[in-house]
This record gives sequence, structure tokens and C-alpha cells, in this order.
Amino acid sequence: MARAWIGTPYQHQASVKGVACDCLGLIRGIWRERHGTEPETPPPYTADWGEGGGQEVLMTAALCHLMPIDRQTPMEPGEVLLFRMRPGAVAKHLGILSAAGQAPRFIHAYNAHGVIDSPLTTPWQSRIAARFHFP
Repeated sequence: MARAWIGTPYQHQASVKGVACDCLGLIRGIWRERHGTEPETPPPYTADWGEGGGQEVLMTAALCHLMPIDRQTPMEPGEVLLFRMRPGAVAKHLGILSAAGQAPRFIHAYNAHGVIDSPLTTPWQSRIAARFHFP
């Protein structure tokens, strides 16, 4: 499902495949494809949201609507990955694991790049704050 989003341009707060999305919009759009209606509509948010207030908004929402995966469980394609972009910062980036094993990859919406399939390199792996399954 996520692979069909590759090439969608990046636009903050958008969530329409082939038109525009951000990283949260990618997850929201996949949710709609899987389940129909979203469980809640996120409030408007700024590009730097969460950095000043320190509230774990994405982590809280993910724990409410997705199924957490134990860190010790081997990674599997289709998992939702939640990232902290730096130590001590709030988790604020999302992606979908597209390949596991020796050469893991993930699909995410990245500013100035749109939706891309990137290698899940060691620096990216070190930023994973949590992993989830869609219900």
C-alpha cells in the first residue's frame, strides 16, 4: 500500500495519494485505504510542532490508534516507524518499513523530496522511538 504513494509531492498537513502529503499524511492516507474513516482528525500543526512544548503528540496518538511492537521483535515490512530526529526531542517523523533484513528500507514523506523509499541506515535506525502495526 505505501509503495503506491511513492512520488507523491510533499506538502505540510496534506494526506492525498498522488497529490500531496507529509509524513503524518502518509500514515493517515494508508489508514483510510485500510479502514475507511480516520479515528480522529489531527488539529492544525506547524512544521516545527512539538519542538517547543515537549509534548509527545504523535507517540500518544500512535499508542491510541496503532498496536505497539516490542523492540525485541524482528522488524517486518508494513510496520509504522516513529522517529526522534535527535536525542531528547519529541518523536515527530513517521514512515512505513518497506524491507527488513540485511538491507532495511522505509517509505516516508520528506520535505523537498516527497514520498520516497529510503535505506533504513544506522543513523535512521538509531532514531526509531517506537514501532507499530496497523490494527
